[in-house]
This record gives sequence, structure tokens and C-alpha cells, in this order.
Amino acid sequence: MTLPTAAVVAPSGPFERPAFERGADLLRSLFDLRFDEGLFSRTRYLAGTDERRAAELQAAFDAPDVSAILVARGGYGVSRVLPRLRFPDRVPPLLGFSDVTALHAALFARGHRSLHGPNLTQLGTQPPEVVARLLTLFHGLPVPPLPGAVTVVPGVVEGPLVGGNLAVLASLVGTPFFPRLDGCVLLLEDIGERPYRLDRLWTQLALSGALERVAGVVFGDFTGCEEKGADYGPLDVLQELARALGRPCAAGFPIGHGAVNHPFVHGGHVRLDATAATLQFLEQLPGRGRA
Repeated sequence: MTLPTAAVVAPSGPFERPAFERGADLLRSLFDLRFDEGLFSRTRYLAGTDERRAAELQAAFDAPDVSAILVARGGYGVSRVLPRLRFPDRVPPLLGFSDVTALHAALFARGHRSLHGPNLTQLGTQPPEVVARLLTLFHGLPVPPLPGAVTVVPGVVEGPLVGGNLAVLASLVGTPFFPRLDGCVLLLEDIGERPYRLDRLWTQLALSGALERVAGVVFGDFTGCEEKGADYGPLDVLQELARALGRPCAAGFPIGHGAVNHPFVHGGHVRLDATAATLQFLEQLPGRGRA
């Protein structure tokens, strides 16, 4: 049987080939992986020049035989190529997270769903249940609810689940690539941002008006975001801000830069039961097709 084609792209930072191959091996039973050796380019903290990265991503968007787009690594760089891209009417499901939040946001702003989940260099470190959930999503099949850990503001809401990395999302405020969040369940995660920086990033979103009409808030992992010697942590700060916002909110979902990064359909309809701290996924991607 001929496998569908997945284009592998590196729109952000450079990476080591062994980590890439470990992740790629987990998806070779589902896809024929297509990539050029330019994928392994290095230009300072980027995977090659802006021109190379943008052209690679554009080719993946435009190729009629590509059924999925897999991002090799996050880091930094997607926002630099966004103005160079032409977003077609139909886009293959794109998988990635962290810096790829900028692509998810731009795609959602243009009516596309995508897959928020491990980049290939992270996928090889994930437990089997994450890989199994990802394969289920790529087949267009339902996935079970995802439990969180903490109720911040009780309540039950439904809406598209959008967001990702807080720092990346906040950096898009005021650009044509920041989506309207009206009626959305906003998911946020981050790495290496001290609590006062998380406060500043949230406040930037709030001051822009982006949070005024969100339906609810979900907090994933905030990895390495502690303040040394402080008697408070990142979630103490974020939960206080979320309570002030007053929308249903739950925390502790295994999504982000931690040891477990469960994938989900970005822009797919969900039911957040913040009282029970659970997320129910009500909408899937079409199996092996275009979004």
C-alpha cells in the first residue's frame, strides 16, 4: 500500500539529526516522509535563511500530494517568515508546537485547523500514549477526554481550542497574524519564563483586548518557569490573573514542554468542564486529508 506523503519542514531553529530521526521513525509507518537536506541548515539560531525556510514551508502548503506537514523543531523563527507566505484556501494538517504557535495562530485566523503537538525532535522522547493519540488524530478518529489537575474558575463552556505558547502568542498582538479569540477556549503553556514575565505576557494580551470575549482558559505545562527562592510559582500568578478574568479555567493539562505533550486539534471544538478539570474533544481532523 502506498503511504500518504508528509512534508517535513524546519521554519524555526536548527536541531541535531539523531533527535530528528528518532521522531521521524515513529511516523514512517503512517507517512512517506519528504524533506530536503536543506532542512538541516544552520544560520545562527535559525534553520537556515528566512528565504530557505519560507520557500520550504510554501512548497509544503502548495504541493497537491502532501497530506500532512510535520515541523522538525521549534525554537524561534516562524514569525520572521509569516509575511513571506501565501496561505492557500486548503492547507494540509500541520503538526508542531512552541514557536509553531505563530503558524497555528495565522492558520486559525484564516479559517484552518491544525495539530498542536510534539515537533519531530520532541516526539522521540514522548511516552507511547502520546504517539498513539497522535496517530489516532491523523486517522481522523475521536480521542478520549484529557484530564487536568486543578479547577481555577468553575464552569462549563464550549468553543474552538486555540493558543499554545504564551510568549509566542503575545508577540503576535498587533500583527495581521493574531487571530480573534471571541468564543474560544484559550490554551496557554510556556518554558523558561519567570512568573513576572508570564504576568507581563498575560497583561499584554489583556491590554490588547484579546481576552475580553474568550469563553474559557486552559493552562498546560509551565516548564522551568519557577522563580528561585520565591514562595510562589508560575501557576500561583497565572491562576490569580485567570480568576480576575472570571472565565471558566482549569490547569494542569499535560500539554507543552513537559515530559508528556498530548496533541490536539488546534481550532477544533472542545467542551471544557473546568469544575471537573477535563477537556472533551468534539471535533477531529479529516483522516489523512486536507483540513
